[in-house]
Amino acid sequence: MNPVISIIVPVYNVEPYIKDCINSILTQDFINFELLLVNDGSTDKSGAICDEFAKRDTRVKVIHKHFEGVSSARNIGISLAQGDFIGFVDGDDHIDKNMYKELHRICIETNSDIAICKLAREVDGKIINVDTNIFMKEMNNIEAMKQLFIGKLYRFSLCNKLFRKHCFENVSFPEGRIHEDLSTAYKLFSNANKATYTNYSGYIYVKRQNSILTSAFNKRRMDAFIGWEEILPFMNKYYPEIYEEVVRCFVFWSIDNVFYILHQVNDSKDRNSYLRKIQENMRSHYRYILRINSIPLLYKYYMTMLMINFRLLIISKEIKTIFLKKK
Repeated sequence: MNPVISIIVPVYNVEPYIKDCINSILTQDFINFELLLVNDGSTDKSGAICDEFAKRDTRVKVIHKHFEGVSSARNIGISLAQGDFIGFVDGDDHIDKNMYKELHRICIETNSDIAICKLAREVDGKIINVDTNIFMKEMNNIEAMKQLFIGKLYRFSLCNKLFRKHCFENVSFPEGRIHEDLSTAYKLFSNANKATYTNYSGYIYVKRQNSILTSAFNKRRMDAFIGWEEILPFMNKYYPEIYEEVVRCFVFWSIDNVFYILHQVNDSKDRNSYLRKIQENMRSHYRYILRINSIPLLYKYYMTMLMINFRLLIISKEIKTIFLKKK
């Protein structure tokens, strides 16, 4: 008998955290699942720990492979998945014991292809931003996609979501780059007729200081703009009625990264290269962006400075720094 849910966990050098992660999955109230631990060439004891769990629980399957990144590990997991539903957990996070029971219940009772819970955060061992008044929101394909880019209920992370397997038809993760969720989530939502969100906090994201996405700006974060080069034409073609929300999300993402670069990249050659790349990505959308009333004037101002000459932003940042030092 095949499992109902396939849970895929990419594992790479997460020895201090992987036991807690696996235990939080194996102690789920929902028990009819398989756990696919894809050891992506770990050089610590992560792989051995996974093997020990496999010896103790038949639901655990371990796949050992050479290091190729999260996308490759997830793609292998999907290709081996036997469940009708697919979920993802990162090896350094953990989940509430009711998460998959709740997400599966929502999918069945609402006939949804995707169920989404709130992503709670753990900082210094304390779980924050947990809601006590639980609600659900059922959405058709267009509304669910719109909410993905508005970002108030949920964003691109796949780990707080449960998908019917058919959502992955003709969809794979982009290998060799990060921000893989950004580059994949919209395709999965496009394959879903209906999605339902609950503000129940099921997935616990643990903030790590050494993460690429939480540490100082890393050039690999520019991979996001490869994703946006794919997202924008796709959404303009298939979802023109919500294209304004998509572009607004792109603008917020771009300007946020501009300020990360200005404040975290000291090498002028690297800084100019990153800013030029964002400038190139935004150029063809500039006139359209100016017409979107919901984009704040301040963001349009910074974007205009970027378009005219991104060095104006650098000078502005340097003047502000000098002024603050004098104070």
